[in-house]
Amino acid sequence: MTALLDRLDLRLAPLGAEPVKMFGGTCFMLNGNMALGTSRRGLLVRVGPDNDAAAAARPNASRMVMGERVAAGYWFVDEGSLADPAEFEFWVELALAFNRTLPAKSRKATRKKQHQPPARA
Repeated sequence: MTALLDRLDLRLAPLGAEPVKMFGGTCFMLNGNMALGTSRRGLLVRVGPDNDAAAAARPNASRMVMGERVAAGYWFVDEGSLADPAEFEFWVELALAFNRTLPAKSRKATRKKQHQPPARA
Protein backbone atom coordinates (compact mmCIF):
# COMPACT_ATOMS: atom_id res chain seq x y z
CA MET A 1 0.00 0.00 0.00
CA THR A 2 2.94 2.36 0.58
CA ALA A 3 3.96 2.24 -3.09
CA LEU A 4 0.39 3.05 -4.14
CA LEU A 5 0.22 5.89 -1.65
CA ASP A 6 3.48 7.30 -3.03
CA ARG A 7 2.20 7.08 -6.62
CA LEU A 8 -1.02 8.85 -5.70
CA ASP A 9 0.84 11.54 -3.81
CA LEU A 10 3.20 12.18 -6.74
CA ARG A 11 0.26 12.39 -9.16
CA LEU A 12 -2.15 14.42 -7.01
CA ALA A 13 0.02 16.74 -4.90
CA PRO A 14 0.68 19.10 -7.84
CA LEU A 15 -3.11 19.48 -8.15
CA GLY A 16 -3.37 20.61 -4.54
CA ALA A 17 -4.72 17.34 -3.15
CA GLU A 18 -4.59 16.89 0.59
CA PRO A 19 -4.14 13.42 2.13
CA VAL A 20 -6.61 12.51 4.87
CA LYS A 21 -6.89 9.29 6.89
CA MET A 22 -10.24 7.64 6.13
CA PHE A 23 -11.79 4.28 5.18
CA GLY A 24 -8.86 2.49 6.83
CA GLY A 25 -6.33 4.08 4.48
CA THR A 26 -5.35 7.47 3.11
CA CYS A 27 -7.67 9.35 0.78
CA PHE A 28 -6.87 12.43 -1.27
CA MET A 29 -9.18 15.40 -1.09
CA LEU A 30 -9.45 17.81 -4.00
CA ASN A 31 -11.52 20.95 -3.50
CA GLY A 32 -12.76 19.42 -0.26
CA ASN A 33 -14.10 16.27 -1.96
CA MET A 34 -12.67 12.76 -1.75
CA ALA A 35 -11.24 11.67 -5.11
CA LEU A 36 -8.99 8.64 -4.65
CA GLY A 37 -7.41 6.71 -1.84
CA THR A 38 -5.63 3.65 -0.60
CA SER A 39 -7.24 0.71 1.12
CA ARG A 40 -6.42 -2.85 2.14
CA ARG A 41 -8.55 -3.78 -0.88
CA GLY A 42 -6.46 -1.72 -3.31
CA LEU A 43 -7.16 1.65 -4.86
CA LEU A 44 -10.37 3.35 -3.79
CA VAL A 45 -11.78 5.51 -6.58
CA ARG A 46 -14.74 7.88 -6.49
CA VAL A 47 -16.04 7.89 -10.05
CA GLY A 48 -19.61 9.03 -9.42
CA PRO A 49 -22.81 7.16 -10.31
CA ASP A 50 -22.73 8.31 -13.95
CA ASN A 51 -19.38 6.56 -14.47
CA ASP A 52 -20.36 3.24 -12.87
CA ALA A 53 -20.73 1.56 -16.27
CA ALA A 54 -17.22 2.59 -17.35
CA ALA A 55 -15.83 1.32 -14.04
CA ALA A 56 -17.75 -1.94 -14.23
CA ALA A 57 -16.29 -2.65 -17.68
CA ARG A 58 -12.73 -2.65 -16.33
CA PRO A 59 -11.04 -5.81 -15.11
CA ASN A 60 -10.01 -6.12 -11.47
CA ALA A 61 -12.55 -3.55 -10.24
CA SER A 62 -15.31 -4.10 -7.71
CA ARG A 63 -17.98 -1.90 -6.20
CA MET A 64 -17.39 -0.55 -2.72
CA VAL A 65 -19.70 -2.31 -0.28
CA MET A 66 -20.03 -1.12 3.30
CA GLY A 67 -21.93 -3.67 5.34
CA GLU A 68 -24.72 -4.71 3.03
CA ARG A 69 -24.95 -1.36 1.25
CA VAL A 70 -23.35 -0.63 -2.11
CA ALA A 71 -21.69 2.78 -2.19
CA ALA A 72 -22.81 4.14 -5.57
CA GLY A 73 -19.97 5.66 -7.56
CA TYR A 74 -17.17 4.20 -5.41
CA TRP A 75 -14.94 1.39 -6.68
CA PHE A 76 -12.00 -0.68 -5.48
CA VAL A 77 -9.31 -1.56 -8.00
CA ASP A 78 -6.90 -4.43 -7.40
CA GLU A 79 -3.48 -2.91 -6.74
CA GLY A 80 -1.71 -5.50 -8.94
CA SER A 81 -3.55 -4.29 -12.03
CA LEU A 82 -2.20 -0.78 -11.46
CA ALA A 83 1.34 -1.82 -12.39
CA ASP A 84 0.27 -0.87 -15.92
CA PRO A 85 0.71 2.93 -16.03
CA ALA A 86 -2.19 3.28 -18.47
CA GLU A 87 -4.54 1.46 -16.06
CA PHE A 88 -3.42 3.65 -13.15
CA GLU A 89 -3.94 6.79 -15.22
CA PHE A 90 -7.38 5.64 -16.41
CA TRP A 91 -8.63 5.47 -12.82
CA VAL A 92 -6.98 8.73 -11.78
CA GLU A 93 -8.50 10.56 -14.73
CA LEU A 94 -11.95 9.05 -14.14
CA ALA A 95 -11.84 10.24 -10.53
CA LEU A 96 -10.58 13.69 -11.48
CA ALA A 97 -13.28 14.09 -14.14
CA PHE A 98 -15.98 13.37 -11.57
CA ASN A 99 -14.32 15.55 -8.95
CA ARG A 100 -14.46 18.52 -11.33
CA THR A 101 -18.28 18.21 -11.43
CA LEU A 102 -18.61 18.62 -7.66
CA PRO A 103 -18.97 21.94 -5.88
CA ALA A 104 -15.92 22.85 -3.83
CA LYS A 105 -16.23 22.47 -0.08
CA SER A 106 -14.39 24.62 2.40
CA ARG A 107 -11.82 22.86 4.54
CA LYS A 108 -13.95 23.54 7.59
CA ALA A 109 -16.95 21.81 5.98
CA THR A 110 -14.95 18.62 5.36
CA ARG A 111 -14.13 18.11 9.03
CA LYS A 112 -16.37 15.79 11.00
CA LYS A 113 -18.54 17.57 13.49
CA GLN A 114 -17.72 16.66 17.04
CA HIS A 115 -20.52 15.13 19.03
CA GLN A 116 -22.19 17.73 21.19
CA PRO A 117 -24.18 16.52 24.18
CA PRO A 118 -27.78 17.74 24.24
CA ALA A 119 -28.37 20.95 26.15
CA ARG A 120 -29.99 20.49 29.53
CA ALA A 121 -33.06 22.46 30.42
